[in-house]
Amino acid sequence: MNLASYRLQKKTMEEFRSLLELLALLIADPRIAILFVLLIIAAVSDWRSYRIPNWLTFGGMAFGLLYNAASPAFLHTGFLWALGGLALGFVMMLPMYLLKTMGAGDVKLMAMIGAFLGAPDTFHAALSSFLVGGLAALAFALFHRSLLRMLSNTASVVQAMAWSTLARTLPDARIAASQSVGKLPYGVSIGIGTMGYLVARQLGYV
Repeated sequence: MNLASYRLQKKTMEEFRSLLELLALLIADPRIAILFVLLIIAAVSDWRSYRIPNWLTFGGMAFGLLYNAASPAFLHTGFLWALGGLALGFVMMLPMYLLKTMGAGDVKLMAMIGAFLGAPDTFHAALSSFLVGGLAALAFALFHRSLLRMLSNTASVVQAMAWSTLARTLPDARIAASQSVGKLPYGVSIGIGTMGYLVARQLGYV
């Protein structure tokens, strides 16, 4: 066996071991398994109706806070840790809601994720969701041949955020229906981004 084959085999074994560890984590800590189930339900609901039900987001927040408050200390850091994650998830998505680029359900969904994961992982999950959402919007615009309109709308949003920061006012960059490229179910991007980040973290890629 040459060196390249040995390295490939070693990497494959390490990834397989990481997948087994992820499965063991889901069994030992149902928090992540329940989060995955809730994200899948939210994504399907948003895809079908462009709505994420309140029973899912608020119920998930309550479960995440209570579970982390009651969990052993060596797994998590308790209620305040979960509450900090909830607050961070809410704050990171709130500007997008104020700019009318996502719905209130998306903001509540990321806050729910924060209640499960705590602040550090919520930050990375939100960044991953933004990345997936941006790629989805780009693919959507290219498919509908409206890339220039999407770029113009994005520039308007960035300009509104900059002006609101300087003026210390709430941003207002509402896009008229005739200018809009279309509506995307952002809950799908949040679900894919969050689950993708957690799996990648377990596999050692992040």
